[in-house]
Amino acid sequence: MISRFASSIAALALVPALVSCGDAPPPQPDPLSEEALAAVSVDAGAPRDQLAREVDDLFAMEGLGETRAVLLYADGKLAAERYGEGYDSETRFISWSMAKSVTAVLIGMLVADGLLDVDAPAPVPLWQRSGDPRADITLKHLLQMRSGLRHTEAGDPPYESSEVRMLFLDGRDDMARWAKEQPLEAEPGERFEYSSNTTVILADIAARALTDSDDPDARREAVETYLQQRLFGPLGMTSMVAEYDASGTLIGGSLMHANARDYAAFGEFLRRGGTAPNGEQLVPRRWVEAMLEPSPTANQYGYQIWLNRPLGQSGAEWGHPLFPERAPASLFSLIGHMGQYVLVSPEQGLTMVRLGHSTSEERPPMLQQAADVLALYPVR
Repeated sequence: MISRFASSIAALALVPALVSCGDAPPPQPDPLSEEALAAVSVDAGAPRDQLAREVDDLFAMEGLGETRAVLLYADGKLAAERYGEGYDSETRFISWSMAKSVTAVLIGMLVADGLLDVDAPAPVPLWQRSGDPRADITLKHLLQMRSGLRHTEAGDPPYESSEVRMLFLDGRDDMARWAKEQPLEAEPGERFEYSSNTTVILADIAARALTDSDDPDARREAVETYLQQRLFGPLGMTSMVAEYDASGTLIGGSLMHANARDYAAFGEFLRRGGTAPNGEQLVPRRWVEAMLEPSPTANQYGYQIWLNRPLGQSGAEWGHPLFPERAPASLFSLIGHMGQYVLVSPEQGLTMVRLGHSTSEERPPMLQQAADVLALYPVR
């Protein structure tokens, strides 16, 4: 009896200690570095310490890959800007597939000028021969990645992919010709298939709309002058350098170079509905709206741009490239290989640039961290 009583007293004596352990405060995060705090503007439109920490996590957290640049604009004002070691505001970063959205705007300007018709058969002479089923491919089919052409973006082994063959192997000297020569594997308009080759065809169509010359230098100059005068110049995108192949075709699906601020300027231009900072309408607002309309065969894709819409039946096999559960459906994004993003959320007034290097395994958690940054701002 005494032994039992003593045991009970001993157990009761432990209760305060157990309660105390249960009430222990959670571990505090490490203090923010001066670099992390300095990256955030005083009037960032969100709690400064929280924003600094979420941006810092993009650079510091394990498993996200290497973040090289982050820029955030809130209601047109710079809210945050930070670079990884070895990079700064002057560094030009490769666009990879973010270039596709620039090409879409180029096409939109030419449509507005009356030089192209989005609903007409694509003006590709090779396809207009009698009996060629590719004659049914429209410009809209190309813009929405549903041409039906045999373009396989990723192959196994990699050198068998259409993109690699076009960029680096047998198609590299005249990329558009190689892409246009591919046969159909589906009816035009029937199926979504993401393809850098398709965007090079669009870039070739743009060059042919601007000049009758087949001279590579003349083609290059025509497109470069048009882009500089009508888009890059008015937006102040002074760092932008676009690459062209040996035939003078803009490599509009993957090879442009610009600093992070210029990528942000392009995102802001789209957020404003196609206007320059001074209010000049550079491309019709209705064209930007058309870019952001879901394709009939891929709810997550518009005109050469990714949408934060829930996946439709098509595309579900690849998973979603963004985060529809974390941000408004109106959010859209330029997306480039290995983790290049310009995320634009009109309902939040935000444009966010993240540039760096993340593997396919690292990109999903990195995107969730980017969503944490955006989540600091309300949907209006």
